Amino acid sequence: MTPFCHCEAQRAEAIYTDPPGQIWREGVRGRGKFRRYALNYAPDSDYNAARMDKAKVSIILPALNEAGTIGRVIDEIPRQALEQAGYSVEVLVVDNSSTDQTAQIAREKGARVITEPRRGKGRAVRTAFEQVRADFVFMLDSDYTYPATYIPDMLKLLNQGYSVVIGSRLKGQREKNAISRLNIIGNHLLTLMANTLYRTKVSDLCTGYWGFRGEVIPRLNLSAEGFNLEAELFSQVAKKGYRIGEVPIHYRCRSSTSKLHSIKAGASIARTLLARRF
Repeated sequence: MTPFCHCEAQRAEAIYTDPPGQIWREGVRGRGKFRRYALNYAPDSDYNAARMDKAKVSIILPALNEAGTIGRVIDEIPRQALEQAGYSVEVLVVDNSSTDQTAQIAREKGARVITEPRRGKGRAVRTAFEQVRADFVFMLDSDYTYPATYIPDMLKLLNQGYSVVIGSRLKGQREKNAISRLNIIGNHLLTLMANTLYRTKVSDLCTGYWGFRGEVIPRLNLSAEGFNLEAELFSQVAKKGYRIGEVPIHYRCRSSTSKLHSIKAGASIARTLLARRF
């Protein structure tokens, strides 16, 4: 077994992977107390597959009039790689009262489609969270700006002890003009505000790319209706003490008109951060 270590004040520990797929953590905590315990049991090997049912991965795609991109997003999901790794995969599209062929295209691509008639990204995702039952849950936009190919990287962190993982645009790379200069400045300021208020170290508060361990979802008490969703997700996760990981991503340009009004959304996000903190 080859260990890799995390060392902090009052804690020294090593994480091992033996047998394949089983992650063990052992080390010294507090006053020298030694313990060894299973961190996770991920069905990514024949060893595990023979001993447990497949873990389920659900991918939530909130969508409003995304007929031009929803099919490309679903096609990009690395379903085959995930299934070969031992996971069952569900794609859940939340049609937010679209007036185009978004729902029809999603069904043709094999997704399960549910409808949320009340418009607003927050409402759409809350509806999905009420229905999803999975070991791992991912959320990304349906406009083809977030590459679904990062899901295995995020899943790896979730299997290594993180409860929540975000896809960071600001740590990664962005196509030219994918985010306006105003929005980049606003994102940095809002992220700084969030880290100051909640004593965290995230790099991209407003990302629309999130991954969760399944047990986190029912513990979230969300009320967001629109684009303040991510701020509310962050505040809940941070206050509950969940460990947050990050994966730098390549963020693409949007091919259709954005539904986000920068100044209005930024003000709503700031209010949400303050209201949920105190």
